[in-house]
Amino acid sequence: MNFLDKILQEKAREVAQLPDEVLQEFRPRASFYETVKNKPERMHLIGEIKRASPSKGDIQPTIDILEQSQKYQAAKVSAISVLTDTVFFKGSIDDLHAISQVVAVPILCKDFIISKKQLIRARNAGASIVLLIVAALSLEQLYELYAEATKLGLEVLVETHDAKELAIAEQLGAKIIGVNNRNLKTFDVTLETSVALAPSKQDVVYISESGFKTAADVAKVAKNYQAVLVGETLMRAENPAQVAERLQVQRL
Repeated sequence: MNFLDKILQEKAREVAQLPDEVLQEFRPRASFYETVKNKPERMHLIGEIKRASPSKGDIQPTIDILEQSQKYQAAKVSAISVLTDTVFFKGSIDDLHAISQVVAVPILCKDFIISKKQLIRARNAGASIVLLIVAALSLEQLYELYAEATKLGLEVLVETHDAKELAIAEQLGAKIIGVNNRNLKTFDVTLETSVALAPSKQDVVYISESGFKTAADVAKVAKNYQAVLVGETLMRAENPAQVAERLQVQRL
C-alpha cells in the first residue's frame, strides 16, 4: 500500500470518530488570494509548521510552534500552513488553534480533508484556508467539499500533482491551485513537476509546493507561479525568518 492509501485509510477511521462541532463565530483574516494578486512583483511564501513527515520521520518534533509562526510572520510570509494530521505528521488541530491566536496572517489547515466535519473543525480552530487534494477525493467529493468550504467563508487551496488533476482543479473554478512537487504515493520530490506543468490562467493564484531549499529553486518556478509553500527547509533553518525573506524572490 502506498503512502496516500495508508494515510486515507487512517483518515477515514479518524473522521468516523470526530464529533459534529457547532459552527463558531468566524474570525476573518485577510484574503490570501487578494494578498497575492495585489503584489504580483514578488514571490509569495507560505511558511509551514511541520513537525514530521511519513518519508523523513521527525523534522522538529519539539519546536516552539508559536515562536516559529511569529518568525514567519515577521518575515512577511503571505500565509502560514499548519499540519494538523497527528498519526503521520505529528501535528494537531490544537496546533492550528494556538497559532491562530498569535498571528494575523491567513492560516491554512493542511490535512487530508474528506469530510465536512473537518471543514467545520478547521474553521472553528481559526483556519481561513483549507486544503482539498484532488488525488484524495472523488470528483463528487471534491465538488461537494469545495462548495461547502466556500459556503463557510473559507478560501480553498486545491492541490494537484499532474496535468489531469490540474485540469480538474481549473474546471472546478478554483481560484487557488497548488501543484505539489511531492508524489503522494512514493513521497519522492522533484521541482520538474511544477516546471513541466507551467499553468497560466490569469485569474488563478498558482502555488508550487514542496522541494524548495534556495532562492534559485524558487526562481525556477517564478514565471508561472505566484507563491511557493515551504516546510522542511524553514523548520530546519537556524534562522527561519532570514531564510523566509530570501525565498521571496522578485518575479517581475
